[in-house]
Amino acid sequence: MIKPVGSDELQPLFVYDPDQHHELMREARDLPSVMISSQAAGNAVMMGGGYFSPLKGYMRVEDAVSVARTMKTTDGLFFPVPVLCLLDSVATIEGARRIALCDPNMEGNPVLAVMDVEDIETVSDEQMTLMTDQVYRTDDMGHPGVAAFNRQGRFAVSGPIRVLHFSYFQDDFPDTFRTAVEIRHEIAERGWSKIVAFQTRNPMHLAHEELCHMAMERLGCDGLVIHMLLGKLKSGDIPAPVRDAAIRKMVELYFPPNSAMVTGYGFDMLYAGPREAVLHAYFRQNMGATHFIIGRDHAGVGDYYGAFDAQTIFDEEVPKGALEIGIFKADHTAWSKKLGKVVMMREAPDHTKEDFVLLSGTKVRQMLSEGVAPPEEFSRPEVARILMDYYRSSK
Repeated sequence: MIKPVGSDELQPLFVYDPDQHHELMREARDLPSVMISSQAAGNAVMMGGGYFSPLKGYMRVEDAVSVARTMKTTDGLFFPVPVLCLLDSVATIEGARRIALCDPNMEGNPVLAVMDVEDIETVSDEQMTLMTDQVYRTDDMGHPGVAAFNRQGRFAVSGPIRVLHFSYFQDDFPDTFRTAVEIRHEIAERGWSKIVAFQTRNPMHLAHEELCHMAMERLGCDGLVIHMLLGKLKSGDIPAPVRDAAIRKMVELYFPPNSAMVTGYGFDMLYAGPREAVLHAYFRQNMGATHFIIGRDHAGVGDYYGAFDAQTIFDEEVPKGALEIGIFKADHTAWSKKLGKVVMMREAPDHTKEDFVLLSGTKVRQMLSEGVAPPEEFSRPEVARILMDYYRSSK
């Protein structure tokens, strides 16, 4: 199986030993505590599950700035984006060497992790601007990722953490949420040797389904991991349980047995385009995928990124040898009226736009909310039915 990034073995930060877990939970009740941001909580969940291995905790500011500039910490450790714990106030933890980090996304705000505090620093305006520009390629507060990053506090608390639970993801999505450790185990149990991963924050229509089939066939893969984001999205995106149901129905009906698994991970979407694409590849290698599909405007939003910036970054900016995972560079896929099948648009040079079945997201949402199924050249009828039920029930 492919090695994790930067080490021979995955290094999850979740405390699996029951005695140690119980002792840390008991200790945490008496520790100084602080409520962290949703983004910092997502970072803890990802570190806990081994996705961000071999990180040991939240970065110091100098490392975060270095990562923003070069995708490497000051010690040379490769990582695509800063992993920070930013707070509005540190009054409750001033002078503490060990603290409890409380979950902002669960009722009662339970302890998510325990941190050994190495430093508490103030992030300057210049440093925030630099990190924002480098990671998001814009400082426009209309960009949802830029807004979420900059609306956190300016106190950066750094140090190694030990994770005690996986926030709401394990409770709300017991059949879908999986750690990198668990996905590696399941890949081994299934006997797969060549695995392609597909990232999604949306339901999968026919073009997405066919793209996965294409990638599996061209790469010679015996397994596909559909890996959906379960964390916070932007307003208007379809909720995770609905996406999950739609994707599972598609896999059940249109993929051979033991060829695809449906899983999810707990993290808030950054919408950071190219940089987030590298992060996505990073943690897909950690979960055991040998290849990763990156299509047009991967992890983008609005018009902030070029159509294929999330592909070219691997050739132009990712340090050589940093990743072993292969990138399957895809174009937009759509049904060709001429050929009677889904194709990559760049592979049909004799086509015009009118030769494809193309529907905007706005048009599809309008059709579904009105109880009108999109054409079968765009969406499987069984998938469309699940989405129509959701839109009708949410009116």
